[in-house]
Amino acid sequence: MEFELSKPQQLLRQSAREFFARECPAKRVRELMATDTAFHPELWSAVADQGWLGVHLEENAGGLGLGTVELAVVAEEMGRACFPGPFLGTLWAATLIAAAQPKSKHLEPLATGALKGAVAMLEPHGGWCPGQVELEATPAAGGGFKLSGRKSFVVDANVADLLVCVARTRDGLALLAVDAKAGGVKVTPQVTLDATRKLADVDFEGVTVGDDNVLAQGKAAREALDRSLDVATLVVAADMLGGMQWIIEDAVEYAKTRQQFGKLIGSFQSVQHMCADMLLLTESSRSAILYAAWALDAEPSIAPRHLAIAKAYASDASREVANRGVQVHGGIGFTWEHDLQLYYKRSKASEVLFGDAAYHRGRIATMAFDPQGAS
Repeated sequence: MEFELSKPQQLLRQSAREFFARECPAKRVRELMATDTAFHPELWSAVADQGWLGVHLEENAGGLGLGTVELAVVAEEMGRACFPGPFLGTLWAATLIAAAQPKSKHLEPLATGALKGAVAMLEPHGGWCPGQVELEATPAAGGGFKLSGRKSFVVDANVADLLVCVARTRDGLALLAVDAKAGGVKVTPQVTLDATRKLADVDFEGVTVGDDNVLAQGKAAREALDRSLDVATLVVAADMLGGMQWIIEDAVEYAKTRQQFGKLIGSFQSVQHMCADMLLLTESSRSAILYAAWALDAEPSIAPRHLAIAKAYASDASREVANRGVQVHGGIGFTWEHDLQLYYKRSKASEVLFGDAAYHRGRIATMAFDPQGAS
């Protein structure tokens, strides 16, 4: 692989950075955080018009036909802006449907932003491993399946038009497309640390899913889910990288201007050490994340291992960078008035999204013995 972004990728990064600086300043982030949905129709349309929801999807599915490295570039800039709204849930749903049923009627509307999506996978007491899915889909009398049960921690469910429910049948996993406004579907918002990404419980109370909305079953469903989890994990890791980049830039700028005892705090060796640590953690995360992004397209057989490495490292690094950023700022770093608290909260929430460092280290250990049994 190339260890530098190509010229088109660099232009994409610059374009995304300028877009978010213009369309999503911190003031707007704070305004949307205070709402129940963190959703703004005009901002959503602007992002969708850029094609970023489908940057890695084929053009005939409404995507840009680029790749996962480009997706990581965009996700990093989103993290740098602390972008609110249903991007993650919609992208995960579109990626899952593209892997399960590329000709699905739902794919293009999701990839172009006409529909907002979410994936209902986690159980109230479960984890990120697909093997922990318990909600049962029972055969319906007229064909298809009937769903009764609860999913928890569903990202962006409160604004989703379409839910992709991961359920268990007698033949293994099943991926079912459910209208979020259908009768029997109840969405209950959860109180979360990071208000830029909303989570919710979703209750299915005797919801019938017709055969035409059964996206995949058995082995095909598991393979599609594994692929989508890898892509979503990459997006969250790259988002954390963008947050780390913002924190280190802000901390260094603060250290250049803040004075104590008549001296700039940037002249103190302890502050310099913290800034050096932040740089090391950020750049090491960048290397791991971009390599994993490259592997997703170029070497898919090794991609799961490198995604696990990237997410494990970035989860720890993001927390440490946020901690050091607060230490450089001192008391002001804890205040609501300073934007650092937005990134600190997002860092903590992203740390556990799609598995924390301990979960992914466990996957890496399992892959060493059984490459097929790690996810």
